[in-house]
Amino acid sequence: MDKEAILKLLATVKDPQTGRDIVAAGMVENLEIAGDNVNFTLAVPSLQMQGKADLNFACIGAIVDQYPNANVNVHFMARTADSQKSSSAVPHIKNIIAVASGKGGVGKSTVAVNLALGLKKLGARVGLMDADVYGPSIPTMLGLVGQRPKVQDVTGQMKMVPLMAYGMPTISIGNIIEPEQAVVLRGPRLAAIIKQFFNDVLWDELDFLIVDLPPGTGDVQLTLVQTVPVTGVVLVTTPQEVAVADALKAMNMFLLPQINVPILGVVENMAWFTPEELPDNKYYIFGQGGGKKLALASQSVVLGQVPLVQGIREGGDTGKPAVEQENGGIMSEAFLHVAENTLRQVAMRNEMLRPTQVVKMME
Repeated sequence: MDKEAILKLLATVKDPQTGRDIVAAGMVENLEIAGDNVNFTLAVPSLQMQGKADLNFACIGAIVDQYPNANVNVHFMARTADSQKSSSAVPHIKNIIAVASGKGGVGKSTVAVNLALGLKKLGARVGLMDADVYGPSIPTMLGLVGQRPKVQDVTGQMKMVPLMAYGMPTISIGNIIEPEQAVVLRGPRLAAIIKQFFNDVLWDELDFLIVDLPPGTGDVQLTLVQTVPVTGVVLVTTPQEVAVADALKAMNMFLLPQINVPILGVVENMAWFTPEELPDNKYYIFGQGGGKKLALASQSVVLGQVPLVQGIREGGDTGKPAVEQENGGIMSEAFLHVAENTLRQVAMRNEMLRPTQVVKMME
């Protein structure tokens, strides 16, 4: 037995909290081998963590199956307060980006889907969470209607396996309930669902998790910032004044001192109407300047302007997002431009600002 061999065996054991292997999660410490004795420490969030006994037996079993004479001693150690303070419920996800709007009907879910797939096309590892629990539209937009996520036992904890669409993991309440079923939930239950989507879903190692929020400034938004550190927010609006006015409210919620989540930028959706056969023609049916006005108010930038094109709507209805269409043309270009600018803004945000902290309490 040597340390490398033991670590390879321990890498087959999954953390019941996150689903990551315990070696990659940095949980294995002070590994020592003396003859047949194998001693190591597992750093866990709490000594009272659920699934601790199963995790202990899984570690012992992984080693003894290969080395039957091994005498394995696992010591559990609670992480220090400082490391817990900076830790995330999903430490294997580097950046969590919320896509928000002040009102419905501005194309927020369309932007979220195509932003996620656009980032993936640029080489990032991306996941998509549909947090719009009242009106989940991601299953339709990704062609996943009727599919159900599978459940997997991870060292005694039951975890959901996200569905895959275009090579991207995604989760939505729309894939858990019946499509025509009304979602009637009070605040505490809404909060429980959002927390479950982070704590009980087997997310891969991701560079970005895009979170499609419901409109407004309600329970889901507050639960999100209380559950995970949100890297930043992408605001979606149309040029119309009423959409900008409502988006300002969403912006101001995230900029509250006790929340303090930076605004990465603004996507102006339906910026103009362009007939597919006349791509150079622009008709500003919702007005002009709304995205720029919102970007100035949030001290951010316009990440991109997306035209109102029939193919975008058709792609959303048929489960073929604009970014994934072979002849996407101006539709695909617009969303890839948004993805490129988002990538740049996240890099700048992470370079210039300290990591966002999880909101501990909301009055």
